[in-house]
Amino acid sequence: MLAACLRFLAFLAIAIGLASPAAAQKFEGLAQTPPMGWNSWNKFDCDIDERLVRETADALVSTGLRDAGFVYVNLDDCWHGERDADGFIQPDPERFPSGMKALGDYIHSRGLKFGIYSDAGEYTCQKRPGSQGYEYQDALQYARWGVDYLKYDWCYTGEGDAQRNPIEAYTTMRDAIHAAGRPMVFSICEWGENDPWTWGKDVGHLWRTTGDIINCWDCTVDHGTWKSYGIMQILDLQDGKRQAAGPGHWNDPDMLEFGNLATLAENRAHFAMWAMLASPLILGTDIRELDEAELAALKNRALLDVALDPKGIQGYPIRKGDGLEVWVRPLEGGDFALAFLNRGNQPLSENYAWPEDGLKDDFSGFEVDFGSDTFNIRDVWSGADAGDTSAPLSVSVGARDVAIYRLSR
Repeated sequence: MLAACLRFLAFLAIAIGLASPAAAQKFEGLAQTPPMGWNSWNKFDCDIDERLVRETADALVSTGLRDAGFVYVNLDDCWHGERDADGFIQPDPERFPSGMKALGDYIHSRGLKFGIYSDAGEYTCQKRPGSQGYEYQDALQYARWGVDYLKYDWCYTGEGDAQRNPIEAYTTMRDAIHAAGRPMVFSICEWGENDPWTWGKDVGHLWRTTGDIINCWDCTVDHGTWKSYGIMQILDLQDGKRQAAGPGHWNDPDMLEFGNLATLAENRAHFAMWAMLASPLILGTDIRELDEAELAALKNRALLDVALDPKGIQGYPIRKGDGLEVWVRPLEGGDFALAFLNRGNQPLSENYAWPEDGLKDDFSGFEVDFGSDTFNIRDVWSGADAGDTSAPLSVSVGARDVAIYRLSR
């Protein structure tokens, strides 16, 4: 009876929200810079339990990653048990015997934030209970557990004419979170299939722009009904979407495969390009196994300052094709970041001549005339002075790596 009453109240709330759009809203003031943290899926798939989550929280603290800004500890699929007699979702009792409230309390005690996963369909992607028809109950349960971040997937939402309307589905959960009263970052994960960059700003704080990422530099894996994409493929699929990103509403090219790629160069190039994209930086590796060089790249303050620049302008390429790609990201105070990406398997070098017609970005209003402006150049990776724009920049980039610079007057 209680479950039926709650579902009726959920329907009533939806009806009121549709009649009075001004009353419906996401929690504002969250994700003013791209969220940073960890998610269990890329490395562990369904093999998760409370011991792993607690040890990951501890590792985020002991490695200094928490203090660098990686604060969200996000459980992905497979934490679910069954619903109780009143319809409230419960955790798997064998994997999470202490319960989610205790786990959330532990994460919070470590100065971190607690994230969880659900799905807009009848089931999650791994056939655990989804939230369709239970949105308000699930949001209330998450609030009771102290959840700070919800990733909301798109499996088992129907097909063809029977598929749920994505805007309606995600708006329903947005409104449920708001009704539950606890601010949560809301991550829309419908794989970019319904152009969420055109409608997601008013619904969530970030939205996936593509299908799933995979831990390879340059590949596509065809699973039959869907595909996974390597780092370079995901990067290319961001074209044409940058105007949608900004403080509180981010394009999400998926969680980081940093730590899961073949070389340090690939890992740090991946991380640097996601920083150039103003992407959320959610690690998907085993934090306990990161080595010192990997940790140094992740905690590089100059790169994180680019990633978290308060203007929130997404970077863009000014040169692609053979040789080094060149990407620009306008930053606060008239600074900008310049990244040289080597996609290939051999080192590349050049003396980069500053464009005679300067740089101009109509979207952000960023404009540089190298004839009248001189910028000082600092190597982001090393922190070393690299001269200024009065002379060409000597650039050398290893195979599958990135050189990145910050330029300021």
